[in-house]
Amino acid sequence: MVQARTNLTDILGDDDGAVHRWLGLVADHYDADGRRRLDAAGELLLSCHGDDRLETGEPAARHRLASADILFGLRMDAETLCAALLQGCLGRAGIDAALLAERFGSGLVRMAKNLARIEQLTNVEYVAEGGKRAARNRREHEENLRRMLLGIGEDVRVLLVVLADRLHLLRRSKHLERARQLELADDTRRVYAPLANRLGVWQLKWELEDLALRAAEPEAYMQIARALAERRNQRQGYIAQVLQLLHAELAAAGIAAEVTGRPKHIYSIWRKMQRKGVDIDQIFDLRAVRILVDDVPACYSALGVVHGRWRHIPSEFDDYIATPKGNQYQSLHTAVIGPEDKPLEVQIRTHAMHEHAEYGVAAHWAYKEAKGQDADFQRRIVWMRHWLEHAGEADPGARFVEQFKAELVPANIYVLTPQAKVVELPRGATPLDFAYAIHSEVGHRCRGARVDGRMVPLTYRLNSGETVEILTQKNAQPSRDWLSSHHGYMVTARARNRVRQWLKQQDFDRHLADGRAALERELTRLGIDATPQWDRLAERFNLKTGEDLLVAVGRGDLSVGQVARQVGEPRAERREAPDELPAPRVPRPAREQSGRSAVAVEGVGDLMTHMAACCRPVPYDELIGYLSLGRGVIVHRRNCREILKLADAERARLVAVSWASQPADTGYSVDIVLTAADRKGLLRDIASALADAEAKVLASDTRTDPTGDIAHLRFTMEVADAAHLERILARLKQLPDMLSVARAQ
Repeated sequence: MVQARTNLTDILGDDDGAVHRWLGLVADHYDADGRRRLDAAGELLLSCHGDDRLETGEPAARHRLASADILFGLRMDAETLCAALLQGCLGRAGIDAALLAERFGSGLVRMAKNLARIEQLTNVEYVAEGGKRAARNRREHEENLRRMLLGIGEDVRVLLVVLADRLHLLRRSKHLERARQLELADDTRRVYAPLANRLGVWQLKWELEDLALRAAEPEAYMQIARALAERRNQRQGYIAQVLQLLHAELAAAGIAAEVTGRPKHIYSIWRKMQRKGVDIDQIFDLRAVRILVDDVPACYSALGVVHGRWRHIPSEFDDYIATPKGNQYQSLHTAVIGPEDKPLEVQIRTHAMHEHAEYGVAAHWAYKEAKGQDADFQRRIVWMRHWLEHAGEADPGARFVEQFKAELVPANIYVLTPQAKVVELPRGATPLDFAYAIHSEVGHRCRGARVDGRMVPLTYRLNSGETVEILTQKNAQPSRDWLSSHHGYMVTARARNRVRQWLKQQDFDRHLADGRAALERELTRLGIDATPQWDRLAERFNLKTGEDLLVAVGRGDLSVGQVARQVGEPRAERREAPDELPAPRVPRPAREQSGRSAVAVEGVGDLMTHMAACCRPVPYDELIGYLSLGRGVIVHRRNCREILKLADAERARLVAVSWASQPADTGYSVDIVLTAADRKGLLRDIASALADAEAKVLASDTRTDPTGDIAHLRFTMEVADAAHLERILARLKQLPDMLSVARAQ
């Protein structure tokens, strides 16, 4: 059964006394600087939590003290223990990063910030749809959540603090409601125990799994515990006896060997019983030892010694040296009837095989979890394990942590959707990469992003653990600027490919419309009445469809006249009578206009008109005129707010107005309003877009919200007509971080 190892068993009394007595117990194991920092952490711990209690009913200070004691049992350095004591204190009771840096150094500040970030993710859950897809999504989510925790914990010691915190919470979980116990057990088995397994922190892994089983399956746990009929320390005594016998036998045979062992913990026994569908009597590895030798011949020699000393069980022998597993794992596995007629499992391998199994591509956690892992992620785990091997040395952090961070910066990050789904992205990914990872349409309509509730530019570099919310607009469209590596909007190939596909389709549609319009104008000019058979015409130009023909015209690959003259008659007839073309249509003459006004008042000759400053009409808005006193007719847009709110008596002054023909270079003033996420280079991008759209800016006004997140802009510009205005608005809407673009009402 689970037995917690702790220095706090006999520490009673108030929290202040408990903290000081514990500090006295561990003080001899650290140098003067370590003791100074631990004392300072103890003082801040008491001032931070005060009388706070956790959900288990335990004082928060006692909980942090117990977590630090677990880490002390792992021989962790003073800085790690300080981080455990101060977990959750950053930002409370006047404890900020500057104070921590002054008293403990920048290393602890980084650990405190990482712990604060991880604490925000402890309740992350993801509910997927049912069926096989749900199981696959759940497994992917759990794996990404574990990877996210590893990515946030740049310092491996941060993860140990998290695991110690979870372990002590499980120790106290019997004081919680049943539903909460099941929730803790499920999270532990899915996320925390696999983390401890990957890091090779077996002491934490075994107890986490056993406690999770005790909470989730109390009857099964007690059944196995009773069947074992001995406590863990008794089984450990049995293993010690076996090790002594094996050392003597191997030495007598002249075999240089390292022999280690550990009893099987209850969760592992339960899993094997579930997997094999057998009772505990048919489990032969309740007690196991491992023999490490120098070479392969010594492996088989050691096997002979074991089988010569005890009777082996034939059905339980596997030779993975002669026939390695698929992941190149090699070892000899056998089971024998050991002392006191109890089953005993023995593994025999070389030191090189053991190194490969623990740190290579055949790492125990990789094949145990049966998941394919990328090389970069495996290297991170290997480095974390190597660091933990030296945790008992003086100042391991300075020696290994910085080297780990410098040489193995993770290649991926893990961020959250607002629904708490974990999304894996390459390091350096932006909100746009995230949007396209969710869905192509989300990316296409993206116009801004919030990270942890604050507005960020679309070029913002995401970090592991952040929650990303994408702001979309129904009519938004991707911008060609997104593909520019200079601007840094995207780094993933998926996002770039989706934008390229969209732009290619939009180019197709635009060229199709342009080609159709150009041909219709040309047919009208030539006076050709025949209905075009575009598909048939396409064959004459070696094109597949009529749409391909129209696109070729719109793109300029075929001339308009060349195609238009093919309409209405077969090629052969045209050769016989090349001059017999229908008479061209004569366009209807433009309405004559008196004076130089841009508009004409119906039923009235030369009358003075003015464009209304409130709505600034442009050709060819729908118009209405208001007959003023002394200023002639004031021309408004028909939907102008000033017109709509006129009193009934005033409406008698309204007159019908229409556009008159004007020279091509006539300009009209119009106002537009913009709202955008404030960022560096926003005005430059807007100015560039206006220049591309050939808009002449007459006036501008900008302001930013006090929060500094949103920019509001208003421009007065000169346009040729309504179509020109629409092109300007469309160009502005394509700009990154643009939230809204509209004509002023």
